[in-house]
Amino acid sequence: MGRRTTRHPARRIVAAGDVRREVATLAVEEPLEIRVGGQPFVVTMRTPGDDMDLAAGHLVSEGAVWNREHLPEICYCTTVSGRTEQDYNTLTVTLSPDIPEPRSARASTMSSACGVCGVDSIDEVRRSTHFPAEPAEPLIDPAVLLSLPDRLREHQRVFDKTGGVHAAGLFTATGELLCLREDVGRHNAVDKVVGWALREGRLPLRGAILQVSGRASFELVQKASMAGIPLLSAVSAPSSLAVDLAAETGVTLAAFSRVDRATIYTHPERIRD
Repeated sequence: MGRRTTRHPARRIVAAGDVRREVATLAVEEPLEIRVGGQPFVVTMRTPGDDMDLAAGHLVSEGAVWNREHLPEICYCTTVSGRTEQDYNTLTVTLSPDIPEPRSARASTMSSACGVCGVDSIDEVRRSTHFPAEPAEPLIDPAVLLSLPDRLREHQRVFDKTGGVHAAGLFTATGELLCLREDVGRHNAVDKVVGWALREGRLPLRGAILQVSGRASFELVQKASMAGIPLLSAVSAPSSLAVDLAAETGVTLAAFSRVDRATIYTHPERIRD
């Protein structure tokens, strides 16, 4: 299994003019090729770890699967070079016979900064969810919602070492942490959380809250919608398209979330008075 962090010599310059030699801890970024039915599907730049969750979550985001029975097998490929060994940067996904291969299958590359690079058109960006939003009824107390960024931060172990990864955490309406994943790509972190939920048989994630460490982009709102998550909360700003999609798909979108405040952009009915 690949390492999540690595060490590298560096120099620290401080205001007083002092130069200090040190060994810095870096977040690892490596490519992961996901193959579906033996054919190349996508290559994503990610932090190694929870790769099978990442592949499963990505397929949920693509609208290809929505039940754990749709994924009978996910495994690392083997390479043969005098001996057979695991290739921890290549995954093969087998779909159940009744599930067609994703129509958007493409041998494209996603950077750690963008989860929708390589799509053929703007129309391909929008996906139809298998879990339409339920009526927006009271779900979470304001105090619990405001506590989630700090609760997320408490469990960011790789960030503590490197300062270089995003995090996504899945919480209950009472603030209980169900799953947390870290990755150099914020979309990967969310895919890993969603993939965990799929493989645990928890989709759709009705009554769950997704807290992310960065901004609220279109792609993160879409991933929440595809997983049936009713509320997405972000530490930083949302984009205009993220707000539009959240309003359209019935997702409650909170951003600029801090211990003392947050801005609710869509479907505020889920926040109790």
